[in-house]
Amino acid sequence: MTLLITILITFFLMEGVAWGLHKYVMHGFFWNLHEDHHIRTNHDSFFERNDTFFIFFSILSIGSFLIWKFYDSSVFLGVGIGICIYGVVYFIIHDLFIHQRIKIWRNTKNPYLRAIRRAHKMHHKHTGKYDGECFGMLWVPFKYYESEFKA
Repeated sequence: MTLLITILITFFLMEGVAWGLHKYVMHGFFWNLHEDHHIRTNHDSFFERNDTFFIFFSILSIGSFLIWKFYDSSVFLGVGIGICIYGVVYFIIHDLFIHQRIKIWRNTKNPYLRAIRRAHKMHHKHTGKYDGECFGMLWVPFKYYESEFKA
């Protein structure tokens, strides 16, 4: 039971971690890596410099698994699994659904998914380092649901 609780807590905390890193690191001192995600001029390549950020989260997850193996603590196993699951969900939502890197999931009537897409579109409206909004991925401000529920 502790393992499941740790996985769930880690997964939900990762949204806050991703938000903070996106706002203060990707739009901060690592803007040089994230900029091509906002201003993509080379559409010949499947990859962006921005994709290197997955390495950071992979190191966190793998490190948690290694600590678990060394100390035999289910907490670290749960943290590693929670980070890994968040990464998979992030990839599915961000890269496959929103940015259509592989054109498999174009249309949806789901209000939550449409709100995610709308919020991310508003984030990309700002092509510069500053004046951004909607830095998270899975938590969407209520204002992006408004058009979904108007009569």
